[in-house]
Amino acid sequence: MENEYRIPPRTQIGHIHLKVADLARSLAFYCDLLGFEITTWYGTDAVFLSAGGYHHHIGLNTWYSKGGPPAPVHSAGLFHTAIVYPERRDLAVIFNRLREADYPLTGASDHGISEALYLNDPDQNGVELYWDRPREEWPRQADGSVEMYTRALDLQGLLNELS
Repeated sequence: MENEYRIPPRTQIGHIHLKVADLARSLAFYCDLLGFEITTWYGTDAVFLSAGGYHHHIGLNTWYSKGGPPAPVHSAGLFHTAIVYPERRDLAVIFNRLREADYPLTGASDHGISEALYLNDPDQNGVELYWDRPREEWPRQADGSVEMYTRALDLQGLLNELS
């Protein structure tokens, strides 16, 4: 194309809508464990969830997937949903909830720009829970571009945020 288009800088990804096998099981994960709130039901086979009263951040439905198996790992599709927390302490709180619930993590990483916890929801959809460090603290390469990496997250240091 002749004119290079750039998406507006304040554009956001508004919500994710997941096919799940069992709404009650998914609600136990997303609401009871992670703390999302139900904003509305759409019939009996779909429900919309929110953080802070937004119309919905997550949609869950069983329209095509009720009682079905998880999507195959080695196929095209969603890798993970990423949920960003406002502060490091907020990430520490959810990490502690996961620990107390004995909910398994699939990973915990320091990416330089962010710190992240990785887990799977009951349908084996990947979920990343993270917080971004302030932009002025992001590691940079010599040319000024962001330098992301993957190192082990100091989980004890994260829990120290709760003291």
